[in-house]
Amino acid sequence: MRISRPHRVAVLAYEGMGPFEFGVVVEVFGLPRPELDVPWWYTLEVCSATPGKPMRAMGGFTMTTEHGLDRFAHADTVIIPGAPVTGEPSLELAEALRSVRGRLVSICSGAFSLAGAGLLDGRKATTHWRYADRLAARYPRVSVDPNVLYVEDGNIVTGAGSAAGLDVCLHLVRSDHGAKVANTVARRLVIAPHRAGGQAQFIQTPIVSTESSDPIADSMQWALSQLASPLTLTDLARAAHLAPRTYQRKFTSRMGVPPMRWVISQRIAASLALLETPDLPVEKVAEAVGFESPVTFRHHFTKAMRTSPSSYRRAFTATP
Repeated sequence: MRISRPHRVAVLAYEGMGPFEFGVVVEVFGLPRPELDVPWWYTLEVCSATPGKPMRAMGGFTMTTEHGLDRFAHADTVIIPGAPVTGEPSLELAEALRSVRGRLVSICSGAFSLAGAGLLDGRKATTHWRYADRLAARYPRVSVDPNVLYVEDGNIVTGAGSAAGLDVCLHLVRSDHGAKVANTVARRLVIAPHRAGGQAQFIQTPIVSTESSDPIADSMQWALSQLASPLTLTDLARAAHLAPRTYQRKFTSRMGVPPMRWVISQRIAASLALLETPDLPVEKVAEAVGFESPVTFRHHFTKAMRTSPSSYRRAFTATP
């Protein structure tokens, strides 16, 4: 986004709102971050249909907002952090959403508000896996993918439930400022710097232990230090002191994806910052992150990121 002023983010607050997704938005976009030394950062406005009137949130506390829904029309990004999954959005909210000329974002069940306003018709979208079937049934013109963390379709980004809101917000920062800034923000949040949008929502045991007695975690740490080298399933299994078939089964159950697919995703994530260095050829980027050839790198990168390495480089080296 080629702007030199603060990027205006508006987030919806409403009666009965869950605080987690809302808090994620405030944490990422509501805090000044002068240490990043970027040409512009974000300003945040909390908006509601009833500014000045106390609203009860989940957990037994109340909050008020200074701004009404009319601020949506002036925002660069509007975020809906959850919404009721029964009924339709109010006419006032639907009209305000349709007035947005910038970027529209939903987290969790917030996709129901966008769909109810007709903004997801003919588009791909996602929501929390618990609500995906309901969203698809109520709005058949929306192409709902229940298996991903987030989907970007034009100027609309829809995210899965709860903690996937962090992935969505980091994706927005990455799109606006590049991988280096997004990684810095992720470190501030003490979370992984990047999870591709196509990663599965439901992972049986998503947390990786750092205890020395955890062979899967040990093998993952070892693999991250060896990304530039050829890696095979046998190599990973050996690092975990397990037979390859046993390792494959345990890893997939643990992480929700097979080991070598995880390795590919880590190599792609590692390539992002390198692609933002314009003087490093794509062939050298592929080699640096361990792909056997530029062709293989382009294939996996395009499949994961839905754009080519060259297109990604042009997009990010063209932005401040």
